[in-house]
Amino acid sequence: MAYSRNHVVLFSYQAWGRVRPLVNLAARLVKLCFIEATILVSNSLFERVQAELARSFEPGQDDLMEHVRVISYGDVQGPSIRSDEGDALFEDSWKSIVFEQDSVCAYTGIRYPPLNQPKAIILDLFAVDLFHAIKAITGDAVKVFAWEPSLVSSIFHLFGPEKLGGKGNVRMVAEGEVHRTGRPYRDVVTEMYFHPAGDVVRAPAMPPMYDYEYWPQDFPMPDDAWTKIFPRVYETLEAVDGILLATPDSYEHEAVAVMKEWFMETSRPAYVCGPLLPSASKLVAEMYEMEESDSSEEVKWFLDAALARFGPHSLLYISFGSLFWPVTNPDTLWAVLDVVMERDIPFILSHGSSRAVIPDYVKAKVKAYGRGLLTAWTPQQLILDHQATGAFLNHGGHNSVMEAICAGVPQIVWPFGSDQALNAVIVSEKLQIGYELVEVRSGANGLKPICRSGRVPAGTLAAVKAEVRDLLEKMFRKDDGDGEKMDTKMRARVAQVRKAVLGEWEEGGASRCDVVAFLDTLPLGLPCLDYSPGLACY
Repeated sequence: MAYSRNHVVLFSYQAWGRVRPLVNLAARLVKLCFIEATILVSNSLFERVQAELARSFEPGQDDLMEHVRVISYGDVQGPSIRSDEGDALFEDSWKSIVFEQDSVCAYTGIRYPPLNQPKAIILDLFAVDLFHAIKAITGDAVKVFAWEPSLVSSIFHLFGPEKLGGKGNVRMVAEGEVHRTGRPYRDVVTEMYFHPAGDVVRAPAMPPMYDYEYWPQDFPMPDDAWTKIFPRVYETLEAVDGILLATPDSYEHEAVAVMKEWFMETSRPAYVCGPLLPSASKLVAEMYEMEESDSSEEVKWFLDAALARFGPHSLLYISFGSLFWPVTNPDTLWAVLDVVMERDIPFILSHGSSRAVIPDYVKAKVKAYGRGLLTAWTPQQLILDHQATGAFLNHGGHNSVMEAICAGVPQIVWPFGSDQALNAVIVSEKLQIGYELVEVRSGANGLKPICRSGRVPAGTLAAVKAEVRDLLEKMFRKDDGDGEKMDTKMRARVAQVRKAVLGEWEEGGASRCDVVAFLDTLPLGLPCLDYSPGLACY
Protein backbone atom coordinates (compact mmCIF):
# COMPACT_ATOMS: atom_id res chain seq x y z
CA MET A 1 0.00 0.00 0.00
CA ALA A 2 1.45 3.42 -1.02
CA TYR A 3 1.18 6.52 1.12
CA SER A 4 1.82 10.20 0.46
CA ARG A 5 4.51 12.29 2.03
CA ASN A 6 4.30 14.74 4.90
CA HIS A 7 4.73 18.40 4.04
CA VAL A 8 6.81 21.22 5.59
CA VAL A 9 6.83 24.88 4.49
CA LEU A 10 9.89 27.12 4.87
CA PHE A 11 9.96 30.92 4.78
CA SER A 12 12.51 33.61 5.54
CA TYR A 13 12.45 37.33 4.83
CA GLN A 14 14.37 38.51 1.78
CA ALA A 15 17.85 38.90 3.21
CA TRP A 16 20.12 36.44 1.41
CA GLY A 17 22.02 35.64 4.58
CA ARG A 18 18.78 34.38 6.11
CA VAL A 19 17.37 32.70 3.00
CA ARG A 20 20.42 30.85 1.75
CA PRO A 21 20.92 28.50 4.72
CA LEU A 22 17.18 27.81 4.80
CA VAL A 23 17.35 26.59 1.19
CA ASN A 24 20.16 24.24 2.15
CA LEU A 25 18.11 23.01 5.11
CA ALA A 26 15.19 22.22 2.79
CA ALA A 27 17.51 20.09 0.67
CA ARG A 28 18.73 18.29 3.78
CA LEU A 29 15.15 17.56 4.85
CA VAL A 30 14.11 15.84 1.63
CA LYS A 31 17.37 13.91 1.53
CA LEU A 32 16.84 12.64 5.06
CA CYS A 33 13.13 12.04 5.07
CA PHE A 34 10.04 11.04 3.08
CA ILE A 35 8.82 14.61 2.97
CA GLU A 36 7.67 17.40 0.67
CA ALA A 37 9.14 20.86 1.26
CA THR A 38 7.77 24.15 -0.06
CA ILE A 39 9.98 27.25 0.03
CA LEU A 40 8.07 30.52 -0.29
CA VAL A 41 10.06 33.43 -1.70
CA SER A 42 9.57 36.77 -3.42
CA ASN A 43 10.15 37.28 -7.14
CA SER A 44 13.49 38.99 -6.51
CA LEU A 45 14.97 35.88 -4.89
CA PHE A 46 13.37 33.17 -7.00
CA GLU A 47 16.23 32.50 -9.44
CA ARG A 48 18.91 32.69 -6.75
CA VAL A 49 17.00 30.23 -4.57
CA GLN A 50 16.64 27.80 -7.48
CA ALA A 51 20.35 28.07 -8.24
CA GLU A 52 21.30 27.55 -4.61
CA LEU A 53 18.98 24.56 -4.31
CA ALA A 54 20.63 22.87 -7.30
CA ARG A 55 23.96 22.94 -5.41
CA SER A 56 22.69 20.26 -3.02
CA PHE A 57 21.78 17.59 -5.57
CA GLU A 58 23.98 15.41 -7.75
CA PRO A 59 23.27 14.77 -11.44
CA GLY A 60 20.59 12.10 -11.61
CA GLN A 61 18.89 13.27 -8.40
CA ASP A 62 16.24 15.34 -10.20
CA ASP A 63 13.44 13.15 -8.83
CA LEU A 64 14.66 13.86 -5.31
CA MET A 65 15.05 17.61 -5.90
CA GLU A 66 11.47 17.77 -7.19
CA HIS A 67 10.29 17.20 -3.64
CA VAL A 68 11.41 20.76 -2.89
CA ARG A 69 9.00 23.24 -4.48
CA VAL A 70 10.12 26.86 -4.80
CA ILE A 71 7.08 29.11 -5.15
CA SER A 72 7.12 32.89 -5.42
CA TYR A 73 4.27 34.70 -3.72
CA GLY A 74 4.80 37.90 -5.71
CA ASP A 75 6.84 41.01 -6.39
CA VAL A 76 7.93 42.87 -3.26
CA GLN A 77 9.22 46.37 -3.94
CA GLY A 78 11.84 48.26 -1.98
CA PRO A 79 14.91 47.34 0.09
CA SER A 80 13.06 46.59 3.33
CA ILE A 81 13.45 43.17 4.88
CA ARG A 82 9.65 43.09 5.23
CA SER A 83 6.63 45.07 4.08
CA ASP A 84 2.88 45.06 4.60
CA GLU A 85 2.45 44.26 0.90
CA GLY A 86 4.82 41.30 1.12
CA ASP A 87 3.13 39.96 4.25
CA ALA A 88 -0.26 40.15 2.54
CA LEU A 89 1.04 38.23 -0.49
CA PHE A 90 2.52 35.59 1.81
CA GLU A 91 -0.83 35.18 3.59
CA ASP A 92 -2.59 34.54 0.27
CA SER A 93 -0.07 31.84 -0.61
CA TRP A 94 -0.32 30.35 2.87
CA LYS A 95 -4.09 30.03 2.58
CA SER A 96 -3.78 28.22 -0.75
CA ILE A 97 -1.30 25.78 0.77
CA VAL A 98 -3.07 25.00 4.03
CA PHE A 99 -6.52 24.77 2.44
CA GLU A 100 -5.02 22.33 -0.09
CA GLN A 101 -5.69 24.45 -3.17
CA ASP A 102 -3.56 24.94 -6.27
CA SER A 103 -0.57 27.24 -5.75
CA VAL A 104 0.48 29.52 -8.61
CA CYS A 105 4.08 30.73 -8.71
CA ALA A 106 4.00 34.47 -9.33
CA TYR A 107 7.44 34.38 -11.00
CA THR A 108 6.95 31.50 -13.47
CA GLY A 109 3.17 31.25 -13.69
CA ILE A 110 3.42 27.51 -13.01
CA ARG A 111 0.38 26.06 -11.24
CA TYR A 112 1.21 23.47 -8.60
CA PRO A 113 -1.39 20.92 -7.48
CA PRO A 114 -2.12 20.87 -3.75
CA LEU A 115 -0.13 18.78 -1.31
CA ASN A 116 -1.26 17.58 2.09
CA GLN A 117 -1.77 20.34 4.60
CA PRO A 118 1.70 21.04 6.04
CA LYS A 119 2.52 19.63 9.45
CA ALA A 120 4.88 22.50 10.21
CA ILE A 121 6.24 25.78 8.95
CA ILE A 122 9.81 26.89 9.61
CA LEU A 123 9.29 30.65 9.88
CA ASP A 124 11.78 33.50 10.08
CA LEU A 125 12.11 34.64 13.69
CA PHE A 126 11.64 38.21 12.48
CA ALA A 127 8.26 37.42 10.87
CA VAL A 128 6.40 38.52 13.98
CA ASP A 129 3.26 39.65 12.14
CA LEU A 130 3.16 36.54 9.98
CA PHE A 131 3.36 34.34 13.06
CA HIS A 132 0.06 35.78 14.28
CA ALA A 133 -1.44 35.63 10.79
CA ILE A 134 -0.57 31.93 10.51
CA LYS A 135 -2.06 31.22 13.91
CA ALA A 136 -5.24 33.09 12.96
CA ILE A 137 -5.60 31.02 9.78
CA THR A 138 -4.61 27.53 10.97
CA GLY A 139 -4.61 27.68 14.78
CA ASP A 140 -2.65 24.81 16.27
CA ALA A 141 -3.16 22.53 13.26
CA VAL A 142 0.25 23.52 11.90
CA LYS A 143 3.27 23.74 14.17
CA VAL A 144 5.32 26.93 13.86
CA PHE A 145 9.07 26.61 14.37
CA ALA A 146 11.16 29.77 14.47
CA TRP A 147 14.09 30.00 12.06
CA GLU A 148 17.25 31.74 13.33
CA PRO A 149 20.33 31.60 11.09
CA SER A 150 22.44 33.88 13.29
CA LEU A 151 24.73 33.19 16.22
CA VAL A 152 22.83 31.68 19.16
CA SER A 153 24.88 33.65 21.69
CA SER A 154 23.54 36.94 20.31
CA ILE A 155 19.90 36.00 20.89
CA PHE A 156 20.15 36.19 24.67
CA HIS A 157 20.89 39.91 25.03
CA LEU A 158 18.90 41.15 22.05
CA PHE A 159 15.76 39.03 22.41
CA GLY A 160 16.08 36.90 25.52
CA PRO A 161 14.77 37.07 29.09
CA GLU A 162 16.45 39.24 31.67
CA LYS A 163 17.77 36.21 33.57
CA LEU A 164 19.93 35.41 30.52
CA GLY A 165 21.25 38.94 30.14
CA GLY A 166 18.42 39.93 27.81
CA LYS A 167 16.08 42.87 27.52
CA GLY A 168 12.93 40.88 28.19
CA ASN A 169 9.65 42.07 26.69
CA VAL A 170 10.83 45.24 24.96
CA ARG A 171 7.44 45.92 23.40
CA MET A 172 5.72 46.19 26.77
CA VAL A 173 8.51 48.32 28.23
CA ALA A 174 8.55 50.63 25.20
CA GLU A 175 4.78 51.05 25.17
CA GLY A 176 4.90 51.88 28.87
CA GLU A 177 7.52 54.54 28.20
CA VAL A 178 5.41 55.97 25.38
CA HIS A 179 2.38 56.13 27.67
CA ARG A 180 4.41 57.76 30.44
CA THR A 181 6.29 60.35 28.37
CA GLY A 182 4.38 60.76 25.12
CA ARG A 183 7.55 60.12 23.12
CA PRO A 184 7.22 58.43 19.69
CA TYR A 185 7.41 54.63 19.89
CA ARG A 186 10.11 54.50 17.21
CA ASP A 187 12.35 56.86 19.18
CA VAL A 188 11.95 54.83 22.35
CA VAL A 189 12.81 51.54 20.64
CA THR A 190 15.73 53.06 18.74
CA GLU A 191 17.18 54.30 22.01
CA MET A 192 16.69 50.95 23.74
CA TYR A 193 18.43 48.96 21.01
CA PHE A 194 20.80 51.26 19.15
CA HIS A 195 21.79 53.89 21.74
CA PRO A 196 23.01 51.70 24.61
CA ALA A 197 23.78 53.19 28.01
CA GLY A 198 27.05 51.39 28.76
CA ASP A 199 25.65 48.63 30.95
CA VAL A 200 27.64 45.41 31.28
CA VAL A 201 25.97 42.47 29.55
CA ARG A 202 26.55 39.09 31.14
CA ALA A 203 25.12 36.71 28.56
CA PRO A 204 25.71 32.95 28.63
CA ALA A 205 28.82 31.63 26.89
CA MET A 206 30.31 35.10 26.34
CA PRO A 207 32.73 37.24 28.35
CA PRO A 208 31.23 40.37 29.97
CA MET A 209 30.69 43.05 27.34
CA TYR A 210 29.37 46.59 27.45
CA ASP A 211 26.05 46.83 25.67
CA TYR A 212 27.47 49.30 23.15
CA GLU A 213 29.98 46.66 22.03
CA TYR A 214 27.11 44.93 20.24
CA TRP A 215 27.17 47.85 17.75
CA PRO A 216 30.87 48.62 17.10
CA GLN A 217 30.30 50.44 13.80
CA ASP A 218 28.44 53.61 12.99
CA PHE A 219 26.21 51.88 10.45
CA PRO A 220 22.75 53.21 9.50
CA MET A 221 19.97 50.69 9.99
CA PRO A 222 18.14 50.05 6.69
CA ASP A 223 14.67 51.35 7.64
CA ASP A 224 11.92 51.37 10.25
CA ALA A 225 11.32 47.65 9.87
CA TRP A 226 13.80 46.88 12.63
CA THR A 227 12.11 49.13 15.18
CA LYS A 228 8.83 47.38 14.39
CA ILE A 229 10.30 43.87 14.53
CA PHE A 230 12.94 43.82 17.28
CA PRO A 231 10.65 44.71 20.23
CA ARG A 232 8.29 41.84 19.42
CA VAL A 233 10.79 39.02 18.87
CA TYR A 234 10.85 38.04 22.56
CA GLU A 235 7.09 37.39 22.56
CA THR A 236 7.42 35.35 19.37
CA LEU A 237 10.19 33.28 20.93
CA GLU A 238 7.92 32.59 23.88
CA ALA A 239 5.02 31.55 21.62
CA VAL A 240 6.47 29.35 18.86
CA ASP A 241 6.38 25.54 19.05
CA GLY A 242 10.17 25.31 18.82
CA ILE A 243 13.19 26.79 17.07
CA LEU A 244 15.77 25.66 14.53
CA LEU A 245 19.23 27.18 14.97
CA ALA A 246 21.55 27.28 11.97
CA THR A 247 24.68 26.93 14.06
CA PRO A 248 26.89 23.93 14.81
CA ASP A 249 26.75 22.72 18.39
CA SER A 250 30.53 22.37 18.45
CA TYR A 251 31.00 26.05 17.55
CA GLU A 252 29.00 27.41 20.51
CA HIS A 253 28.15 24.39 22.62
CA GLU A 254 27.50 26.26 25.88
CA ALA A 255 25.11 28.74 24.25
CA VAL A 256 23.20 25.96 22.49
CA ALA A 257 22.82 24.12 25.79
CA VAL A 258 21.44 27.25 27.49
CA MET A 259 19.03 27.85 24.59
CA LYS A 260 17.73 24.30 24.85
CA GLU A 261 17.26 24.66 28.60
CA TRP A 262 15.33 27.91 28.12
CA PHE A 263 12.94 26.31 25.66
CA MET A 264 12.58 23.13 27.69
CA GLU A 265 11.25 25.21 30.59
CA THR A 266 8.04 25.31 28.56
CA SER A 267 8.48 21.81 27.06
CA ARG A 268 9.48 23.07 23.65
CA PRO A 269 12.46 21.88 21.58
CA ALA A 270 15.41 23.84 20.22
CA TYR A 271 17.27 22.10 17.40
CA VAL A 272 20.67 22.80 15.89
CA CYS A 273 21.14 22.26 12.16
CA GLY A 274 24.40 23.93 11.17
CA PRO A 275 26.53 24.28 9.21
CA LEU A 276 24.14 24.68 6.29
CA LEU A 277 26.22 24.67 3.15
CA PRO A 278 25.25 22.92 -0.11
CA SER A 279 25.28 19.16 0.41
CA ALA A 280 26.20 17.99 -3.10
CA SER A 281 29.78 17.13 -4.03
CA LYS A 282 32.29 19.97 -4.12
CA LEU A 283 32.48 19.77 -7.92
CA VAL A 284 28.70 20.16 -8.38
CA ALA A 285 28.37 22.90 -5.75
CA GLU A 286 31.23 24.85 -7.31
CA MET A 287 29.81 24.52 -10.83
CA TYR A 288 26.43 25.98 -9.88
CA GLU A 289 27.98 28.70 -7.73
CA MET A 290 30.07 29.88 -10.66
CA GLU A 291 26.91 30.20 -12.74
CA GLU A 292 25.52 32.66 -10.17
CA SER A 293 28.24 35.25 -10.82
CA ASP A 294 29.17 36.92 -14.11
CA SER A 295 32.68 37.44 -12.75
CA SER A 296 33.29 33.79 -11.82
CA GLU A 297 35.64 33.01 -14.69
CA GLU A 298 37.69 36.13 -14.00
CA VAL A 299 37.84 35.24 -10.29
CA LYS A 300 38.92 31.67 -11.06
CA TRP A 301 41.65 32.92 -13.39
CA PHE A 302 42.83 35.43 -10.78
CA LEU A 303 43.02 32.74 -8.08
CA ASP A 304 44.96 30.38 -10.30
CA ALA A 305 47.38 33.17 -11.23
CA ALA A 306 47.89 34.10 -7.57
CA LEU A 307 48.59 30.48 -6.70
CA ALA A 308 51.12 30.12 -9.52
CA ARG A 309 52.94 33.36 -8.69
CA PHE A 310 52.72 33.59 -4.89
CA GLY A 311 52.04 30.02 -3.77
CA PRO A 312 49.44 28.45 -1.45
CA HIS A 313 47.66 30.53 1.21
CA SER A 314 48.99 33.78 -0.21
CA LEU A 315 45.77 35.65 -1.07
CA LEU A 316 43.50 37.78 1.13
CA TYR A 317 39.78 37.67 0.35
CA ILE A 318 37.69 40.62 1.58
CA SER A 319 33.89 40.68 1.71
CA PHE A 320 31.26 42.29 3.93
CA GLY A 321 28.35 40.31 2.52
CA SER A 322 25.38 41.62 0.58
CA LEU A 323 24.31 44.34 3.05
CA PHE A 324 27.18 45.76 5.11
CA TRP A 325 29.83 48.26 4.11
CA PRO A 326 31.84 50.90 6.06
CA VAL A 327 29.46 53.61 4.92
CA THR A 328 30.43 56.33 7.38
CA ASN A 329 34.18 55.56 7.43
CA PRO A 330 35.14 54.13 4.01
CA ASP A 331 38.64 55.58 4.31
CA THR A 332 39.40 52.86 6.83
CA LEU A 333 38.90 50.25 4.11
CA TRP A 334 41.15 52.12 1.68
CA ALA A 335 43.75 52.28 4.48
CA VAL A 336 43.51 48.50 4.86
CA LEU A 337 44.04 48.06 1.11
CA ASP A 338 47.06 50.37 1.26
CA VAL A 339 48.71 48.07 3.80
CA VAL A 340 47.77 44.95 1.82
CA MET A 341 49.38 46.41 -1.27
CA GLU A 342 52.36 47.65 0.75
CA ARG A 343 52.98 44.03 1.80
CA ASP A 344 52.59 42.78 -1.79
CA ILE A 345 49.65 40.49 -0.90
CA PRO A 346 47.26 39.59 -3.74
CA PHE A 347 43.63 40.25 -2.82
CA ILE A 348 40.03 40.07 -3.97
CA LEU A 349 37.57 42.68 -2.70
CA SER A 350 33.90 41.84 -3.13
CA HIS A 351 31.60 44.86 -3.01
CA GLY A 352 28.14 43.30 -3.23
CA SER A 353 26.37 45.77 -0.94
CA SER A 354 24.11 48.35 -2.54
CA ARG A 355 25.84 50.85 -0.23
CA ALA A 356 29.30 50.11 -1.59
CA VAL A 357 31.02 52.95 -3.45
CA ILE A 358 34.62 52.64 -4.65
CA PRO A 359 36.21 55.96 -5.60
CA ASP A 360 37.96 56.25 -8.94
CA TYR A 361 41.30 56.94 -7.28
CA VAL A 362 41.07 53.63 -5.40
CA LYS A 363 40.21 51.78 -8.61
CA ALA A 364 43.19 53.39 -10.32
CA LYS A 365 45.52 52.48 -7.45
CA VAL A 366 44.38 48.83 -7.50
CA LYS A 367 44.73 48.67 -11.27
CA ALA A 368 48.27 50.05 -11.06
CA TYR A 369 49.07 47.53 -8.30
CA GLY A 370 48.09 44.70 -10.64
CA ARG A 371 47.52 42.11 -7.94
CA GLY A 372 44.07 43.09 -6.73
CA LEU A 373 40.61 42.33 -8.06
CA LEU A 374 37.50 44.42 -7.37
CA THR A 375 34.23 42.67 -8.15
CA ALA A 376 30.61 43.20 -7.15
CA TRP A 377 29.64 39.57 -6.76
CA THR A 378 31.92 36.64 -6.05
CA PRO A 379 31.60 32.85 -5.85
CA GLN A 380 32.58 32.93 -2.18
CA GLN A 381 32.88 29.22 -1.49
CA LEU A 382 35.00 28.76 -4.61
CA ILE A 383 37.36 31.45 -3.35
CA LEU A 384 37.55 30.08 0.18
CA ASP A 385 38.16 26.52 -1.04
CA HIS A 386 40.91 27.59 -3.45
CA GLN A 387 44.47 26.72 -2.46
CA ALA A 388 45.59 30.31 -3.08
CA THR A 389 43.41 31.78 -0.32
CA GLY A 390 45.24 32.40 2.92
CA ALA A 391 42.82 34.52 4.97
CA PHE A 392 39.30 35.96 4.83
CA LEU A 393 38.52 39.48 6.05
CA ASN A 394 34.78 39.53 6.70
CA HIS A 395 32.08 41.29 8.72
CA GLY A 396 31.46 38.41 11.12
CA GLY A 397 28.15 37.37 9.58
CA HIS A 398 27.35 33.83 10.67
CA ASN A 399 27.25 32.44 7.12
CA SER A 400 30.64 33.93 6.27
CA VAL A 401 32.20 32.68 9.50
CA MET A 402 30.85 29.17 8.94
CA GLU A 403 31.96 29.10 5.29
CA ALA A 404 35.48 30.14 6.31
CA ILE A 405 35.65 27.44 9.00
CA CYS A 406 34.34 24.76 6.62
CA ALA A 407 37.03 25.77 4.11
CA GLY A 408 39.74 25.77 6.79
CA VAL A 409 40.58 29.47 6.27
CA PRO A 410 41.71 31.78 9.12
CA GLN A 411 39.71 34.99 9.49
CA ILE A 412 40.08 38.69 10.19
CA VAL A 413 36.74 39.94 11.51
CA TRP A 414 35.52 43.53 11.05
CA PRO A 415 32.13 43.44 12.83
CA PHE A 416 29.35 45.98 12.31
CA GLY A 417 26.67 44.93 14.78
CA SER A 418 24.57 42.30 16.53
CA ASP A 419 25.87 38.72 16.27
CA GLN A 420 28.87 39.87 14.23
CA ALA A 421 30.50 41.42 17.29
CA LEU A 422 30.11 38.16 19.20
CA ASN A 423 31.40 36.05 16.32
CA ALA A 424 34.49 38.27 16.37
CA VAL A 425 35.07 37.37 20.03
CA ILE A 426 34.58 33.65 19.42
CA VAL A 427 36.87 33.60 16.38
CA SER A 428 39.65 35.74 17.86
CA GLU A 429 39.61 34.82 21.56
CA LYS A 430 37.61 31.69 22.37
CA LEU A 431 38.73 29.54 19.42
CA GLN A 432 41.77 31.56 18.29
CA ILE A 433 41.17 30.83 14.61
CA GLY A 434 41.53 34.44 13.51
CA TYR A 435 41.76 38.04 14.67
CA GLU A 436 39.38 40.93 15.25
CA LEU A 437 40.04 44.35 13.77
CA VAL A 438 39.50 46.85 16.57
CA GLU A 439 40.85 50.16 15.24
CA VAL A 440 38.26 50.20 12.44
CA ARG A 441 35.52 50.79 15.03
CA SER A 442 33.65 54.05 14.60
CA GLY A 443 30.95 56.30 16.00
CA ALA A 444 29.70 56.89 19.52
CA ASN A 445 29.54 53.18 20.33
CA GLY A 446 32.70 51.97 18.62
CA LEU A 447 35.23 54.37 20.14
CA LYS A 448 34.50 53.50 23.76
CA PRO A 449 36.43 51.13 26.06
CA ILE A 450 36.26 47.38 25.47
CA CYS A 451 35.04 45.64 28.61
CA ARG A 452 37.22 42.54 28.50
CA SER A 453 40.49 44.39 27.83
CA GLY A 454 39.99 48.04 28.72
CA ARG A 455 41.38 49.00 25.31
CA VAL A 456 40.05 52.19 23.76
CA PRO A 457 40.27 52.31 19.96
CA ALA A 458 42.08 55.40 18.69
CA GLY A 459 39.88 55.59 15.63
CA THR A 460 42.59 57.06 13.38
CA LEU A 461 43.80 55.89 9.99
CA ALA A 462 47.32 55.60 11.38
CA ALA A 463 46.05 53.24 14.10
CA VAL A 464 44.14 51.21 11.50
CA LYS A 465 47.24 50.79 9.35
CA ALA A 466 49.41 49.82 12.32
CA GLU A 467 46.93 47.16 13.44
CA VAL A 468 46.52 45.73 9.94
CA ARG A 469 50.30 45.56 9.45
CA ASP A 470 50.59 43.60 12.68
CA LEU A 471 47.79 41.16 11.80
CA LEU A 472 49.02 40.54 8.27
CA GLU A 473 52.51 39.96 9.61
CA LYS A 474 51.10 37.30 11.92
CA MET A 475 48.95 35.65 9.28
CA PHE A 476 51.26 35.77 6.26
CA ARG A 477 54.81 34.43 6.46
CA LYS A 478 55.59 35.33 10.07
CA ASP A 479 58.17 33.28 12.00
CA ASP A 480 57.34 33.10 15.72
CA GLY A 481 60.83 32.18 16.82
CA ASP A 482 60.74 28.39 16.76
CA GLY A 483 61.01 27.93 13.03
CA GLU A 484 57.25 27.70 12.39
CA LYS A 485 55.04 30.25 10.72
CA MET A 486 52.31 31.51 13.02
CA ASP A 487 49.73 31.13 10.26
CA THR A 488 50.62 27.41 10.19
CA LYS A 489 49.75 27.06 13.86
CA MET A 490 46.54 28.98 13.36
CA ARG A 491 45.63 26.81 10.39
CA ALA A 492 46.06 23.76 12.58
CA ARG A 493 43.52 25.19 15.05
CA VAL A 494 41.15 26.01 12.19
CA ALA A 495 41.50 22.43 10.94
CA GLN A 496 40.44 21.08 14.34
CA VAL A 497 37.37 23.33 14.46
CA ARG A 498 36.58 22.47 10.82
CA LYS A 499 36.62 18.75 11.56
CA ALA A 500 34.23 19.18 14.49
CA VAL A 501 31.86 21.48 12.56
CA LEU A 502 31.69 19.27 9.47
CA GLY A 503 31.09 16.26 11.72
CA GLU A 504 27.77 17.72 12.87
CA TRP A 505 26.05 16.29 9.77
CA GLU A 506 27.74 12.91 9.87
CA GLU A 507 26.10 9.85 11.43
CA GLY A 508 25.71 10.61 15.15
CA GLY A 509 26.48 14.32 14.70
CA ALA A 510 24.45 16.84 16.68
CA SER A 511 22.81 18.53 13.67
CA ARG A 512 21.86 15.28 11.99
CA CYS A 513 20.41 13.90 15.23
CA ASP A 514 18.50 17.10 15.99
CA VAL A 515 16.97 17.35 12.52
CA VAL A 516 15.95 13.69 12.69
CA ALA A 517 14.36 14.45 16.07
CA PHE A 518 12.54 17.45 14.57
CA LEU A 519 11.10 15.32 11.78
CA ASP A 520 10.13 12.53 14.17
CA THR A 521 8.08 14.88 16.35
CA LEU A 522 5.85 16.05 13.50
CA PRO A 523 2.36 14.54 13.64
CA LEU A 524 2.11 11.67 11.22
CA GLY A 525 -0.31 12.15 8.39
CA LEU A 526 -0.10 9.59 5.61
CA PRO A 527 3.31 7.94 5.98
CA CYS A 528 5.33 6.66 3.06
CA LEU A 529 5.65 3.06 2.01
CA ASP A 530 9.17 2.73 3.39
CA TYR A 531 8.49 4.68 6.55
CA SER A 532 9.73 3.10 9.77
CA PRO A 533 7.66 4.06 12.84
CA GLY A 534 9.67 6.11 15.30
CA LEU A 535 12.22 7.15 12.69
CA ALA A 536 11.28 9.81 10.18
CA CYS A 537 14.43 9.42 8.15
CA TYR A 538 16.02 6.99 5.77
